[in-house]
Amino acid sequence: MQLLNTLYVTTPESYIHLDNETLRVEVDKKTRLRVPLHHLSAVVCFGHVSVSLPLMHKLAESGISLVLLDTHGRFKARLEGPVSGNVLLRQAQHRLAGDPAFALNVARNCIAGKLRNGRQVLLRGAREAKAEEDAAILTRGAADLAAALRALPGAGDADTLRGVEGEAARQYFAALNALIRASARDSFRMDGRSRRPPRDRINALLSFVYSLLMNDCRSAIEACGLDPQIGFLHVVRPGRAALALDLMEEFRAFADRLVLSLINRGQIGAGDFVEREGGAVLLEGDARKTVLVAYQERKQENLTHPLLSETVPFGLLPHLQARLLARTLRGDTAEYLPYLAR
Repeated sequence: MQLLNTLYVTTPESYIHLDNETLRVEVDKKTRLRVPLHHLSAVVCFGHVSVSLPLMHKLAESGISLVLLDTHGRFKARLEGPVSGNVLLRQAQHRLAGDPAFALNVARNCIAGKLRNGRQVLLRGAREAKAEEDAAILTRGAADLAAALRALPGAGDADTLRGVEGEAARQYFAALNALIRASARDSFRMDGRSRRPPRDRINALLSFVYSLLMNDCRSAIEACGLDPQIGFLHVVRPGRAALALDLMEEFRAFADRLVLSLINRGQIGAGDFVEREGGAVLLEGDARKTVLVAYQERKQENLTHPLLSETVPFGLLPHLQARLLARTLRGDTAEYLPYLAR
């Protein structure tokens, strides 16, 4: 499976159009970039970017998704051609989403993957902590997540399961400050998870990276023929890609590690954010490009998949997990197993 590239267009007032079999990016009528279409799997536009109609048609014909986000990464729209996959797979998905026992088992495993991978982040941080106080906070947070993992089998319905996950998430984010280098904590202190809008710098950064991960998970779901709107953990709502959100859970810890790396290495600083009226804190300007480059580089890093015993780029993991989920829905495997980091 080839790892194709996602093109992120972030420069305001850019114009992207078709040039034979190439996508051309122009700013102020000057060509800034040319990309052969066969190298692309998706084009993501931030804010005020103009897209030619011939390019839209060509992207749809070529199976390349066009995603429109606002300037801060919030989803606006998605254009795509005919969806791949067969109707029998989607019929199975819709039928099993209505089976409480099956849906609960998939949801439980999605949360188990999230908690297990998040716990690894805290344990690694505890081992590498320079201050005993930080190590103690992280060790205690990891113990809290271990307790949540032990509680999952006893959750008899979806609401109870979400309650366990919600409390575990609160404990996880409470420990996250101890993973930020001491000199940056005043600027990036986190007081719990906040979104729509994010209320502090680290939440703004997390929300931005989560939006990138969400788009990749949705693409993976659609690429194997599943319906992104019908999930097992997240409640179905109009316009909500519930299954993509389900798949995303086990990968959130990877996004968290990227955010922490950007802060701790000084690639993102306090001056890269703006506070809007009402208290919303948003990532600004060139900082978004820094995050996008780091995210794309992270997708190229090789990891070992424990079920397949193969080394694959991180960017392929959502696609592999989506296919494993499809196998479960077809009845080829007994249950869906999330990706677990080592």
